[in-house]
Amino acid sequence: MAISGAERAGRSGALAAAFATARAEGRAVLIPYIMAGYPDRETTVRLAVALAEAGAGILEIGIPFSDPLADGVTIQHASQVALQQGMTLRGCLDLTRRIHDAVATPLVLMGYYNPLLVFGLEPFCAAARAAGVSGLIIPDLPPEEAQPLALAAHQYNLELIYLVTPATPASRLRMIVDAAGHNAFLYCVSLLGVTGARSSLPPGLRTFLARVRAATTLPLAVGFGIATPEQAAEVAGMADGVVVGSALINRLDTAPPDEAVQHIAVFTRTLYEAVKHRTGG
Repeated sequence: MAISGAERAGRSGALAAAFATARAEGRAVLIPYIMAGYPDRETTVRLAVALAEAGAGILEIGIPFSDPLADGVTIQHASQVALQQGMTLRGCLDLTRRIHDAVATPLVLMGYYNPLLVFGLEPFCAAARAAGVSGLIIPDLPPEEAQPLALAAHQYNLELIYLVTPATPASRLRMIVDAAGHNAFLYCVSLLGVTGARSSLPPGLRTFLARVRAATTLPLAVGFGIATPEQAAEVAGMADGVVVGSALINRLDTAPPDEAVQHIAVFTRTLYEAVKHRTGG
């Protein structure tokens, strides 16, 4: 059974509201990423609250996985530590529920497909919705194989967020845009490669985003490689959302443990101020 555009349009919910609010305020949506269970469960919750208070418009919560093929060494390490400390998919959902109870910020889970298959797609979507999740990002799930999860997600009022990359050809971009329908946003991977902070933005990013913008009216969120407030401001001048992950985890790793949450909150506030004063647009 296909999901109609009208059905999608009626369930855009909290994620679409985050983009609408940001658009009305003339800024981009800041979307920080944290790994569930890293550096430990309690700190994950404290980090989420601090990020929300520092200006996060959407929170992206990573599901630890043993083979995170889209992630660089920073997030791979965080995932491995979380798994070694006993984090499971069920534990991630429990943490997410605690975060949802503590903040009003919409929550998106980012993870890989195999754990969801093992859990069961419909039970997972039911549990995710009960935990307060608004959307799912599954980087290793191509749109040709996404229909079972898309249907389960729709049943439980979850957004399945699709990804596009600079290598996505025009014909495939049209297919992905059609699959996304009236979902809240498209996730634009800024570069060819894995996650990780970079010293500069890819030179072809503006051209890539212009090509995607010409194919859809959906908001565009950009992730992979954004490491500084200056980079965040530049991306905000081209896109509607800015995803920052590895740079946050790097700072978490280098801060004194008793100051780590405050350290991340201060950095996140600088990112939020940057996406309010977008450049390069």
